[in-house]
Amino acid sequence: MTKLTWVLTRSGWSAARNVRGMAHHSRVLAALIPGPARSGRVRLLGEDGTSLDTNPDSVPDLAARVAEIEREHRPRWLWPCIAEGYPALLAAGVRVDRGHDALLAEGILLNYHGQHGQPRGLAAAWARTQGLPAPADPPPARPDSQPALFEPEPEALPGGADPMDALIAVYLAQRKQMAATEHPDRVRLLAAADSAGALAAVEMSHHGLPWRVDVHEAILTDLLGPRPPVGARPRRLTDLAERVSAAFGGLDVNPDAPPSVVRAFRRVGIDVPSARARVIEQVDHPAVEPLLEYKELSRLYSAHGWHWLDAWVHNGRFRPEYVVGGVISGRWATRGGAALQLPKVLRSAVRAEPGWVLVSADAAQLEPRVLAALSRDDRLAEVSADADLYASLARDSFADDRGRAKIAMLSAMYGGTSGEAGPLLAILRKRFPDAVNYVEDAARSGEQGRMVRSRLGRTSPAPGAAVRDWGADGVEPTGADERRSRQAAREWGRFTRNFVVQASAADWAAALLAGLRGRLAGQAPTAELVFFQHDEVLVHCRAEDADTVVHEVSAAAESAGALVFGRTPVRFPLEATVVDCYADAK
Repeated sequence: MTKLTWVLTRSGWSAARNVRGMAHHSRVLAALIPGPARSGRVRLLGEDGTSLDTNPDSVPDLAARVAEIEREHRPRWLWPCIAEGYPALLAAGVRVDRGHDALLAEGILLNYHGQHGQPRGLAAAWARTQGLPAPADPPPARPDSQPALFEPEPEALPGGADPMDALIAVYLAQRKQMAATEHPDRVRLLAAADSAGALAAVEMSHHGLPWRVDVHEAILTDLLGPRPPVGARPRRLTDLAERVSAAFGGLDVNPDAPPSVVRAFRRVGIDVPSARARVIEQVDHPAVEPLLEYKELSRLYSAHGWHWLDAWVHNGRFRPEYVVGGVISGRWATRGGAALQLPKVLRSAVRAEPGWVLVSADAAQLEPRVLAALSRDDRLAEVSADADLYASLARDSFADDRGRAKIAMLSAMYGGTSGEAGPLLAILRKRFPDAVNYVEDAARSGEQGRMVRSRLGRTSPAPGAAVRDWGADGVEPTGADERRSRQAAREWGRFTRNFVVQASAADWAAALLAGLRGRLAGQAPTAELVFFQHDEVLVHCRAEDADTVVHEVSAAAESAGALVFGRTPVRFPLEATVVDCYADAK
């Protein structure tokens, strides 16, 4: 029994099999290749990749065949890319329990070996198994895109390989590569959790986030005025633009054009380096107030105005396209819709359907807790026992001043030393040496041009040439080159300092989401995961299932900590709130 399996057994996480079963090989595999229209190919496999299927692998109705196999075998499905193949199955009413995303796994392994940015698709992964040049990945397909009448045949794989044979070979090669890493169980778990996240991402897009168009439109009208004609500014923005020009003595100033704003300030004797809000707010001039308000409202109008509603909200649901691991740290991203940048003012438009509720949960001070677990700092682990870690830290080390405690912790994780950050960090270093040394070791690794890894194996990219030159043995830049190299090295050290924490937090969040997805399927099958952002989840469920969902959310958070970090006293509280409207959860 591996250590991870032992931890799961000891933790009593019955639903952990949904992640563990993917990380440690299930008895039956099923390779899946979507085809044109409703067709596709499916092949049942043993653990070693040998075929168990006596049926032809080409089927006219892929969804029906997948549903049949899922009922009979509950296999681990091998996909070239879950994001591109799973939406059609869901649309046909077929949900699968577990999977292995070859594209995501390839990216994890490439990054692990410092090959960031390389093609990750099936064609490229297959080419690597054969020692052939890896072709570029095709652009990602939109899940809701409609096929053209005369859709071209998919591009042939290198060497004319059969896609099904290539997928199986790639999976076996990936399994072999994972076994050769320093911590195979962790890397396998990472690939499994991200694959489960890919299934959840497609399901969230399928369900959609409940969205009240009438509430959204009322907010826009209240803040901006009536919907303007195409190409025109809303009335409120027009009024603010006129106030800005009037404050500059009637000069013609375009608040949407930064050079126009910078020139206007220079004409009145104020030299500003840019028109960014954080720069302008430091200026004492009557144009500042309307200009800052204009920027805020213009951002809302541009990113989430009426055109956004027209494009992204249909039948009362907002359906973004999530990109699992879209950020180098492992955090998710989106393609269009700005789902991960929803302004707080619009949260009141997110409302449960009649008879349903929203269960909102987010982790409190996740990254400091992750640092405590990573560094095995017993004293910081004790501090993390409280729901409000910063308040507990303040009582322990900063004379009950929560603000100073937060500055100290953020300085440790992000490398801040200016102002009072330096002295506060010195206090933190004295009280919690293991935690501070952990991130400072990561910073030194970055400054020396080395890669760092998250708990499960997410790997930082290689630094730029200036950092590599500074960290290389025998290289001694001089003069301006030395200053640039030192500065580049310090900046990259700040990046790697935070990477080990933020990427490990992404590991925990991936395990949380994978576990919660499995738990909900078993305990509250009508519950819908509808939103996920870094350390926050939103579940839409029937009102009578709310207590069950709250319990499963909390249990999934506890189990994710044990799964990712092993036996640790660090708590990862994920407090859930039951509301009708998302705005009431904060």
